[in-house]
Amino acid sequence: MKAIIGVDLGGTNIVVGAVAEDGNGLYGLSTQRTPAAGGPDAVVELMVKMTRECMEETRKMLGPDIEFIGVGIGAPGPLDRNRGIVLIAPNLGWRDMPLRDRISEAVGLPASLDNDANCAILGEWWRGAAQGAKVVVGLTIGTGVGGGIVIDGKLFHGASDIAGEIGHTTVDLNGRRCKCGNYGCVEAYASGAAIAARAVEGLEAGASSKLPEYVNGDLSAIDAQLVYRAARDGDEFAREVVRDTARFLGATVANMVNTLNPDVVVVCGGVTLAGDQLFVPLREEVRRRAFKPAVAACRIVAGALTGTAGVYGAAATFKAWYCDGKE
Repeated sequence: MKAIIGVDLGGTNIVVGAVAEDGNGLYGLSTQRTPAAGGPDAVVELMVKMTRECMEETRKMLGPDIEFIGVGIGAPGPLDRNRGIVLIAPNLGWRDMPLRDRISEAVGLPASLDNDANCAILGEWWRGAAQGAKVVVGLTIGTGVGGGIVIDGKLFHGASDIAGEIGHTTVDLNGRRCKCGNYGCVEAYASGAAIAARAVEGLEAGASSKLPEYVNGDLSAIDAQLVYRAARDGDEFAREVVRDTARFLGATVANMVNTLNPDVVVVCGGVTLAGDQLFVPLREEVRRRAFKPAVAACRIVAGALTGTAGVYGAAATFKAWYCDGKE
């Protein structure tokens, strides 16, 4: 049996797993916090350690004859895929980091590098909620807001590997400053950190809510998951924060629906924990803003591969790059 190690590097967590070459198995899965404060060396060291441990665990599960053909890496971008370099990673503080070669040399396997959000969306197309779709647009909501575009089973990268950076779509010309340096990006409103920040700002301005009770009055402990939980519990202020998030995301999705006419839009990440509190107003916003024939042809769904879409997709990008002709 052949397998590919999928490594999903995010601003918050690193997830590693061994994926069967045909996608019909996931082994040795592990997750650890990203030691971003330690700089690139600390992050690479942990990625290498997790990769080796995954290989060892997979051999224990499947036997010593398993063949690892390579490592697919998903990382925050923008990237230079051809050279395997992370050009800019705002949430990690990286510039011009030769991540692919450092991992490849350390573990002794060929490696590929692609955008982490691209990988997640390709993973959902390969094994998740967007299987069988011709045109897929996806958003990943986590530390930041990422995106990806899959057309006829292949990632669309654009002229310089920047295609799919949907999180940096402008939704407010004079809006919040984003970590990328722009103002008004959807990431500045709908990322996990931004959702928490907007909730705290509202509370400090006097909004009535039970959210402080969840954290014993320590507003710094509020995160997006807590906002979703309070919304599910019926807290009206938390519901308002989630509805506003849905509107920002809905406007962004409507732009993508009008531009690319996808048959599936898949939304991945922790924001999906909000359930109908998010997806009902999001779909309503898309219907309000996008052309009716485009809306009628499109399903807007939550990702199905919770926590593993990036691992599957990273493995799939390596398979495409290495096994199918290094495209």
